Amino acid sequence: MIVLMISVFSTNFLFIQRVDALSDSRQLILDAWTLVNEGFYDPEKFDEIQWKRIRQKTLQKQIETSEEAYSAIEDMLRPLEDPYTRVLRPKDYELLKSSNFGSEINGVGLQLGEDDESNKIKVVSTIGGSPAEEAGIVSGDFIDTVDGISSEKLGLASTASKLRGESGTKVLVEISSESGEIREIDLERRSVDLRPVRTKRLRDESHTIGYLRITQFSESVPKKVEEALQELKEKEVEGLILDLRNNSGGLVSSGIAVADSLLSERPVVETKNRNGIKDAIISQKETMFDGPMVTLVNKGTASASEILAGSLQDNQRSILMGEQTYGKGLIQSLKSLGEDSGIAITVASYLTPKGNNIQGQGMTPDKLLDLPDASEYGSADDKWVRNAELYLGSLLEKEEVSVPTSELSNEGLNP
Repeated sequence: MIVLMISVFSTNFLFIQRVDALSDSRQLILDAWTLVNEGFYDPEKFDEIQWKRIRQKTLQKQIETSEEAYSAIEDMLRPLEDPYTRVLRPKDYELLKSSNFGSEINGVGLQLGEDDESNKIKVVSTIGGSPAEEAGIVSGDFIDTVDGISSEKLGLASTASKLRGESGTKVLVEISSESGEIREIDLERRSVDLRPVRTKRLRDESHTIGYLRITQFSESVPKKVEEALQELKEKEVEGLILDLRNNSGGLVSSGIAVADSLLSERPVVETKNRNGIKDAIISQKETMFDGPMVTLVNKGTASASEILAGSLQDNQRSILMGEQTYGKGLIQSLKSLGEDSGIAITVASYLTPKGNNIQGQGMTPDKLLDLPDASEYGSADDKWVRNAELYLGSLLEKEEVSVPTSELSNEGLNP
């Protein structure tokens, strides 16, 4: 443990005695403060909010249980005004680890964020085949209440926690759309198969094209993507459609590893740490696929998937088709807190290879699509995929290689 030194020796000695005498619950608070103090990406914020004074006032509270400690840590972190820096109670900590390293979770299948303008809890994306998707909840909807409790009162982490639970149990949510429509939905929790990588071959009269969908970036994804690309190469696909719609991110390292499979000695991303030091990550020489590509994105494309999409767009490796992306350009580090809880800390921001900061802005596709979502991504009625097929076909036939993508109308590309 790091103990902060202060100028007067006797006071420092007394402080060390207090630390040694801290209860387990108070130790959680001090550990959380120290981890954030050492890692948070914007240390200038500490002076603005009087970060040391916040620690002192928090430790003066009557705190006897772990739950009281978690609530106190939430209060302590709130002035940072960063919804991604948050305490994770044991249940949430275990679930986050399982979603990043496992293959299924129990819940309703929602990926949530906090809206920058309204501070409301917002749906980033839904997981394919989940109760939330089947109920018609879409990216951009707001979660107003969960079982009658306001999401603004709960906050991001607690809202997500209340939506999870044992398979077969139900949760009542009030949803409002971006247009203001309000509805109540009774969702039954169940085991959601994440199936992070899905692939198939698309064939028409002229060409064979590979379709690769990545739903999130968990630890296993880079290897699964390599296997999928190898399988598509063996099927002699001529082009590739990479589908990142409603991929809300996950492990940044996994997103970077997938970019490495598609780029040859090109910059993938540039990270900027708390000291302002920029670190560029360059891909290796060998690629798993070097044919023409189209990458599909929408407003549910966030975080690690934006890193991947941005690297492909800036290196002119793939055009982007679809909607403006979500706009999460901050990177979190997950730290253990005590024996069974954790804390997520925003430790860096990232820029695309051309230096674009997407935090709060997102990325603009080369080709905007104003088309309804398919009932199942990649299915025969998915007009987004059909647009991508037609564009790739034109590239392969070298008929429209020199035509700017802005000249391709939605009407001309629709089947």
